[in-house]
Amino acid sequence: MQVEMKMSGLDWLLLAALSLLWGGAFFFVQLAVGHLPAFTIVFLRVSLAALALGIVLWATGTAFPKGWPVWRALVVMGLLNNALPFSFFVLAQGEIGSALAAILNATTPLFTLLVAHFGTADERLNGAKLLGLGLGFGGVVVMMGGAALLGSGGATVLAQGACLAAALCYAFASVWGRRFRQLGLAPLATAFGMLVSSSCMLLPLVLVVDQPWAWPMPGAVTLAAILALAVLSTALAYLIYFRLLASAGAVNLALVTFLIPVSAIGLAVLVLGETLALRHVVGMGLIGLGLAVIDGRLRRKFLL
Repeated sequence: MQVEMKMSGLDWLLLAALSLLWGGAFFFVQLAVGHLPAFTIVFLRVSLAALALGIVLWATGTAFPKGWPVWRALVVMGLLNNALPFSFFVLAQGEIGSALAAILNATTPLFTLLVAHFGTADERLNGAKLLGLGLGFGGVVVMMGGAALLGSGGATVLAQGACLAAALCYAFASVWGRRFRQLGLAPLATAFGMLVSSSCMLLPLVLVVDQPWAWPMPGAVTLAAILALAVLSTALAYLIYFRLLASAGAVNLALVTFLIPVSAIGLAVLVLGETLALRHVVGMGLIGLGLAVIDGRLRRKFLL
């Protein structure tokens, strides 16, 4: 049973910063989409972030990942937590805006509940979780169900499906990541290893599929967006994530799920001029309500 730890003022500040960094990832991707090919964007994100974390590991004297059993687990983690979902989101954001992508990303805890229920022995569904799942996936149906059922908006529906596939990948990664506790690998070394692994997976796709040398040289805004995506929204975000995990606990850290769409939508509307349809707002509300029911804090507060 997880114990809910109290959060200090610094923890709340770091939580807000983390939500801004991860919400900002959708914003930075939107700035780069169309100016660089998709797999190149993802490769630059993970490889530059791996370089940054490698410097941190070296500077702090933290041990680097060693041994085939460790790297085998890291390769799977890199595929599930980086290479696949990052690629899905970049490809999707060629068709839909960053705000909608961020909302669909918020379904990750819903998929995690399902994967954990069938893939673990200690994370079973109960009545509250089932209610939260129903509300959350009801929100997804509201957002994309109409167009999907009518067979219209093909590219948009596929893009939204890619976002949901990315969320499902994160869910599998969450369950797979449990094994790193037994491997004795430091959390930042785990992050470094999976970023290195995903970089190696993506490099052949960049060379064979993207051929970025055939594209025109991107402008300063695109290059700045890639650098921010790698250093801020990936490397720095992992540093803050693991700092918060230690000081505030996993239960409190789950609050970031509620905040990421807020920061992403704020950037999308204020800077990129994106707009959301009414069904997207309603769907986001249902997903948020479902997450609140699953989280349990509001339920416990009103029952006590």
